[in-house]
Amino acid sequence: MSYKLPPLWFGVLAISALCGLLQLLGLTDLLAYQRSEIGNGEYWRLLTGNLLHTNLWHLLMNLSGMWVVVFIHRMHYSASGFIGLMLSLLVVEGIGLYFAVPSLWGYVGLSGVLHGLFSFGSLCDIKCGLQSGYLLLLGVSVKVGWEQYAGANSEVTNLINAPVAIDAHLIGLLSGVILFGLYWLGSRLLHKHLQ
Repeated sequence: MSYKLPPLWFGVLAISALCGLLQLLGLTDLLAYQRSEIGNGEYWRLLTGNLLHTNLWHLLMNLSGMWVVVFIHRMHYSASGFIGLMLSLLVVEGIGLYFAVPSLWGYVGLSGVLHGLFSFGSLCDIKCGLQSGYLLLLGVSVKVGWEQYAGANSEVTNLINAPVAIDAHLIGLLSGVILFGLYWLGSRLLHKHLQ
């Protein structure tokens, strides 16, 4: 008997492979989020900066985090829905950082997007009647709030060899909530239109 990987995991694998390839190719100068370059018209950096990482530990932490978050909320996603959500989160994260955090001049990492993915999935849980969604949403909100108050974890800062962009986590959390709100509103309008 052969085992067939569900289509969702091909989407997760594709994002992982893209991040790994970008790390291997060392395209930070061309693709990292850099405010000055974005201001000069290099808008792709709003998206691609999220896919780059400072080092192998940073990459492995973020990719393993993505796999765990998707596993927790896998029942809510199709492969195309996951890819669409990730692209939306990448864009909203980059734009959010650019307009809401003018002091951030450079950034790489997927962690902000992962906070958005986690909050989106937690809200999907709540929408489906899963009480654990409230606990998950509260947990990620407390974590992000604590970071805003106390700062980043020094061990993580040392491991990734860069300051942890805690504002990216906040923007990511809010991005997930906003995108879920748009998704919920869109599905309500579609349902009403089809009646």
